[in-house]
Amino acid sequence: MVNGEIRLGYSGLIIFLARLISVGTGLAFTLMVTRSISTETFGVYGNLSDVLSYFILASGVFPFWATRFVARNHVGSSVTVIFSNMLLAVPFIVVYLSLLPVIMPLFHVTSEFAFAYAVIGIQIFEVYLLNALEATIYAKKPQNVGIGIIIFETSKVCLGYVLILSLNIGLVGAILSVILALSIQVIYYLRSIVTVFHEKINWSYAKEWVKASPFNLYGIVGQKLADLALLLLFLYGGKIARGYYGAALTIASIVGYSSSIGSALYPRLLSKGESGDITFSIKLVSMFAVPMAFGAIMMGDSLLVILRSEYGIVRPVLTLLSIDVLLLCFSSIFGTVILGAEKLDADKVISWKKMSKSNFFLFLTLPYIQALVILPTIYYVLNFSVANALEAAFHVALTILIVDAALVSFRYIIANRSLHFKMPLKHIAKHSLASSGMTVLLYFVPHPTRLSLTVVLTLFGAFTYFVILSIIDSESRTILRKVIRELQETFKI
Repeated sequence: MVNGEIRLGYSGLIIFLARLISVGTGLAFTLMVTRSISTETFGVYGNLSDVLSYFILASGVFPFWATRFVARNHVGSSVTVIFSNMLLAVPFIVVYLSLLPVIMPLFHVTSEFAFAYAVIGIQIFEVYLLNALEATIYAKKPQNVGIGIIIFETSKVCLGYVLILSLNIGLVGAILSVILALSIQVIYYLRSIVTVFHEKINWSYAKEWVKASPFNLYGIVGQKLADLALLLLFLYGGKIARGYYGAALTIASIVGYSSSIGSALYPRLLSKGESGDITFSIKLVSMFAVPMAFGAIMMGDSLLVILRSEYGIVRPVLTLLSIDVLLLCFSSIFGTVILGAEKLDADKVISWKKMSKSNFFLFLTLPYIQALVILPTIYYVLNFSVANALEAAFHVALTILIVDAALVSFRYIIANRSLHFKMPLKHIAKHSLASSGMTVLLYFVPHPTRLSLTVVLTLFGAFTYFVILSIIDSESRTILRKVIRELQETFKI
């Protein structure tokens, strides 16, 4: 296993670069899918992801604790989590396949999609194994996670070209492309941490993780309760409404990639927590997240039409989701601070008593509050207040945005109580000002519908933003120079 100090900026930038690359590959793959299947089938594709998420609920439980153990150099934790997670995957696969005769009729899915739903069982196992491998990599060399992302995304596009476009097998081709690409990513991860298999499995670690797992499951179930909003949208708003929401979320999710810049903050806080690292991470994330959100809102028409011409009407939904994802970028850092500053498992023993009184437990409780507000509101709106699929998607997005805005504030309070840090409000304001200048310029430029022209206009907008930011913020100029120097050293330019 590779040891050494984790460079906060280096690791974050590599992962962010991987995410940016995945924007292109992800868009290419989505275009293959949306232009090869109907809007209704794309809604089924979204439902497949929704259903899958409930059977990989436990995939991150052991890896969560393993990352903390590996970061603190507890020998044997890597190999223990790999074998533990593979064993854990088996019952979930069995239960999923057994419940398919119930799941498909429940969501009014016809038998023509039976194979598509069945083959997802393979992906369940892959996700459990992948999460276990990433637990070790993330703790010691998080930039390798970025490389893994690039491998997965490029493989997915190449496989998609063959299976979706060349062989023309539509939805099943999309699913198989993802499954095979995940297999390639797993192989890379196995090669990068092969030395951990020389260590002995320490089942006492697994025992502690099992003991603590009710708290993880408590948090996961709370989050999934809130995520039931999308299932309600599918059930009561219809497949088209879910497809509209999925299209808008596809674009808005790109904004969330900027949160990966702060990904190395977690292992850094586990080893040596410093408030300065938190402030720096917020600055860096804000520098990219804010203009990306502004850009997604302003160029929403062009970006959505690229997916499919009929998605152009979904721009209001994209606007709401872009703002929501921007808030979640900051929320992710606050969550990292809460988890990274917690020392209750530092001695390899996890106490329920300490856990129940910790900020960690309070953090896990917030999704229940979210679900308590979101679910009844969305149920009422979808059944009594909307007239069509677009309205259904819009009201779901609006409800989620309002509740998430409140939760971000709560997470900030808890994070600051865990480890005091300064919010760089001045820098966020400058990022917003520069983004506003970029947006004004983009407003007066005709918005294209062709992919190539949209990419050019996007790059032009990014260039404009950084020029304005460099003029009004000297510290950003310094950070940008460091970013360029870091990339030059990394890729030997």
